[in-house]
Amino acid sequence: MVRFTVLASGSKGNSSIVSCESSTGGSSSSTRVLVDAGLSCRELFRRMKQVGEDPGTLDAILVTHEHQDHINGLAVTARKLGIPVYFTEATHRAWVRQVTPQKRVTYAEWAKQYREQRHAAAEESSTELRSVDATCALELETSPDGLEAASSEVACSPLPGPTCEPVEVPARDPARLPSVSYFRAGEAFSIGELKISPFTIPHDAADPVGFVFDAEGVRLAIATDLGYVPPNVQAQLRRCDLIMLESNHDLEMLRDGPYPWSVKQRVLSRVGHLSNDAASAFLEEAYDGTATYLILAHLSESNNMPELARLAAERALVSKPSLLANRLYLASQDEPLAPVCF
Repeated sequence: MVRFTVLASGSKGNSSIVSCESSTGGSSSSTRVLVDAGLSCRELFRRMKQVGEDPGTLDAILVTHEHQDHINGLAVTARKLGIPVYFTEATHRAWVRQVTPQKRVTYAEWAKQYREQRHAAAEESSTELRSVDATCALELETSPDGLEAASSEVACSPLPGPTCEPVEVPARDPARLPSVSYFRAGEAFSIGELKISPFTIPHDAADPVGFVFDAEGVRLAIATDLGYVPPNVQAQLRRCDLIMLESNHDLEMLRDGPYPWSVKQRVLSRVGHLSNDAASAFLEEAYDGTATYLILAHLSESNNMPELARLAAERALVSKPSLLANRLYLASQDEPLAPVCF
């Protein structure tokens, strides 16, 4: 049995579970992966239990990209369960930079620190020279009294050794994970019973990807956080039994909404988010109609309404009578979607 569950989808957090249970020759095996961890660990566990999933059975976490709404609970969840995290290398590097505290200084502060370091280095050099001169003077002393005095001075001088100065204990690394594995877009890999094919998507992140999962003859696809649907994504979304597709915003609501103009430009760009109209255009023009289930995801709370997203998708499907059997669901930010089983 293959099962797909959306725990959350939206600008405040995204996470889904793909699982496969199979039985062969009297033995059974199961594989469960978490796709993104955009909620806190506590909330992820709560929602998993709500839909009948045991957090302790997860085998891995897959990350689509490093934006906060996809990785908010990543480190805590991975460490809590002791499971590996799969990234592209560029996404992992971007995530590490994002979660590692970095101290920023002005040029004036940097210049002051530089001068202080130079002064300290000069003082240390001067002290070493004075020490060498004193040693040479002791060696030149030839009288027994002079030697005795020199020996006394040397004996009374402090010996180098450990000091009682406080030692700074390094803070726990916020980017620490139990295990990290890298994959590349365009190169399939497997975790247990799941064959996973990552593909590049157009979004303003380091190396964002979508995923296609194959197991037990079932093909599932996740394609969210993309500015448009390029040919490579269209190809990946063919012959799927389930597609989770972004339908982020209504164009008029976004243009008239509360976001600053710079944010609106980002959302509308080709590396932003897919609008209701763009999702509808894909369904009408490029979708092959093979999916039994369509899940509209990543709906904006400020610039969209579920009714508008559903209406746009249904309008595209109605134009093709052969696609009317599709079951259309809308993923929510606040509650998990009922599991879809094959």
